[in-house]
Amino acid sequence: MRRRGPTGTPLPINPRRIANRLETIGRVPAMRMFHRAERSGAGWSSSERKIAICVLMAMDMIARSSDLFAEPPTVLTLDDATRAKCLDVLERSLASDEFWPSMHAAEALTENGRGAVVLETLRPRHAAERDDQRRCGLAREAVRAGDGVRTGVLLEILEGKEAYGHTHACESLYKVWQIGDGRGLRLAMEHAERPVTRIMASAALARWGDPDALERIRRDVADDDLDTARIAAWCLARLGDESDWPVLRAGAARSADPLTRAYFEHALAALDEPQGLASLVDNLDHSDGAIRTYACEFAPDARAIGGAARLAALLDDPVLDVRIRAAQALLALAKPAPPDASFSNDPFPATESNPRTSEGSVIGLRDGRLLYATTEFLAESDFASARVVAVESADGGRTWSARRVLQENVGRMNVMSVTLRRLSPSGDRHAPIGFFYLVKNSVSDLDVLFRSSDDEGRTWSEPVLVSDAPGYHVMNNDRVTVLSTGRIVAPVSSTDDVHAVNHFVVSCFLSDDGGRTWRRGEGRVDYSGRGAMEPEVIERTDGRLLMHVRTQAGHIAVSHSDDQGETWSQAESWGVRSPESPATLRRIPSTGDWVLVWNNQYASGADHGGPRTPLTLAVSRDEGKTWTLHRDIETSTAHSFAYTSIAFERGRLLLSYYVGENASGRVASRFRSIPIRDLYRDRVGPHAAREERR
Repeated sequence: MRRRGPTGTPLPINPRRIANRLETIGRVPAMRMFHRAERSGAGWSSSERKIAICVLMAMDMIARSSDLFAEPPTVLTLDDATRAKCLDVLERSLASDEFWPSMHAAEALTENGRGAVVLETLRPRHAAERDDQRRCGLAREAVRAGDGVRTGVLLEILEGKEAYGHTHACESLYKVWQIGDGRGLRLAMEHAERPVTRIMASAALARWGDPDALERIRRDVADDDLDTARIAAWCLARLGDESDWPVLRAGAARSADPLTRAYFEHALAALDEPQGLASLVDNLDHSDGAIRTYACEFAPDARAIGGAARLAALLDDPVLDVRIRAAQALLALAKPAPPDASFSNDPFPATESNPRTSEGSVIGLRDGRLLYATTEFLAESDFASARVVAVESADGGRTWSARRVLQENVGRMNVMSVTLRRLSPSGDRHAPIGFFYLVKNSVSDLDVLFRSSDDEGRTWSEPVLVSDAPGYHVMNNDRVTVLSTGRIVAPVSSTDDVHAVNHFVVSCFLSDDGGRTWRRGEGRVDYSGRGAMEPEVIERTDGRLLMHVRTQAGHIAVSHSDDQGETWSQAESWGVRSPESPATLRRIPSTGDWVLVWNNQYASGADHGGPRTPLTLAVSRDEGKTWTLHRDIETSTAHSFAYTSIAFERGRLLLSYYVGENASGRVASRFRSIPIRDLYRDRVGPHAAREERR
């Protein structure tokens, strides 16, 4: 019986559709025949075209009684013998005298859970290597395998005077999703002498969501110089979308050299273009070893399941890099494609025994894991007994470990409101982690304390008192700023008694020795109503500081400092409406833009200026003068959302915030991960934001 469409009508014979379908599932000989005939422009008298159409019509007849048009498999079933052979190829290649193939083997082994072996093998080679390009390769694979400290090597080479290693540094940062604070890459993108260096810097930033960097790559794909265009195509393969098909097709058409053409073909395949996939599978049999290598490299991006038999045959290829990339491709195709959509989950749900978990902070660790700390209360009140607990994630926040205690309750009421911060201006993972928290003894006695860790949060130093003055000193979660000079700024809103006085004035506690000692700056920031509350500080590009504060006036207020937080201007409205709730502000590393998360509403006369919903995100490209690209993260009117933390990891914006259930009063702590590119989705065309349902 002939297959029918959704309305019940017979599906027409469509040779192109059948060809594309055959291409997808790997039955490519007839499809290649069709495409060659089609490209030839020959008429119906062409014997090749006649044969192609006859074969395709025969396949259509088979399709009438088969499931030819069912969705193809997206995960390869790999038998144990082939899997073992793949791993054997990679393990033997790691010890190869051929440097770059051995780095590719390291990459593949890390992807398949052998990172510890990679680190052990590479460790003695770091100190001995003097060539900057090879140093980049070693550092890159160490970072990928879990030694995040080696990111500093890549940034050092990138920012060094000798240009020899600059391109490799940019490429390596791109490959391991690292950009530091983004400044070195932005300089390279703008000013590097070699086009390939500019392209690789752009790719690293585009992978972290920079829309301008992505547009540069798209322009370079159309460059008259095919050497420039092919490198841009190589990058666009993992950054672009269907809108890039035309320029990539044009690049392939104007490339007489097969290797150059393969760059465009493989990019098309990675972006789900059918003929590109056919060409990639074809290229697995190419006589040129470099083309075979690149076809294997991009086979997982293209989900080229139909090329699995050819990939298996290439495990015995005479070219080492082909064998390595084939093994890597087979192992990658045997796993689901990595998800890249937004997602959220609640690692700290509210329970009967812990009805409130709130005010958290997230930090990336050297080995790529995330550490997420929050306050675990025994009741809903701010004054209930509480301690600081934490969980860890090895998969970017999709799953979390069991809780462990970071700080037991040493206050007469509680400890709460955690900040985890890398104590380095650039976030360099050589630096220790700072751990700030509040110790609450009474309504007139609340202090800020600081501890540090040199072992990624496993152990902590003895506590140091930050707020060495009487009173009730509030520092919100995730609030400490490390300036470009290394100074640590802890912004605090203080009152003598939160019940009897309940008017807050802001000052900053400052440390210039890594948190060992603290002093209070001279400046004070006040405001109308209950005063200036829950401050945060951000450094401008010119070195001046901006502080924003919560107010009762229906807007966020701001103050400025020209002396690194010693003194502050009189606060004034920022022109951003808000209820009496905190906002959180950070600089996006890849773009240098600011991102603000807050409750974008105000109801005059309502308690606290109205509900803490929606929770909104906006971007500023001019350091807070204007805000665009607004999007609501949470909109439920049955819940409250506030006390957001912000971190950036592997091209993603990581948020934590409390989720209060209005009816019950219970509060959970939520984690949300958003690709930075999605913040700019209105500027980058058809690549729509996606949400993983969990």
